[in-house]
Amino acid sequence: MNVRGRDGEYLVKDKRVTGFTNAEEEAVGLTAVVPFLLEDRLKQRGGLYTNAPNWTPYVQVDGKLVTGQNPESSGPAANELLKLLRAE
Repeated sequence: MNVRGRDGEYLVKDKRVTGFTNAEEEAVGLTAVVPFLLEDRLKQRGGLYTNAPNWTPYVQVDGKLVTGQNPESSGPAANELLKLLRAE
């Protein structure tokens, strides 16, 4: 989220990304505890944020960047990463 490329722009800028939604954060009662909401921060950094319904496995792949929405997305995200590694 805070990584920048050689051009100084955030890595997520103009990339298709996903991550824990504001609604998921609220559902687990952590909106007042975490230092920032990931959905909001990804959007602020220029990410093209999309999501599925809460707690649904959902993955976005943009180039070599793989992001998953929530813990349920871990398996599908790992599979997408393996695809990328095997393609090299």
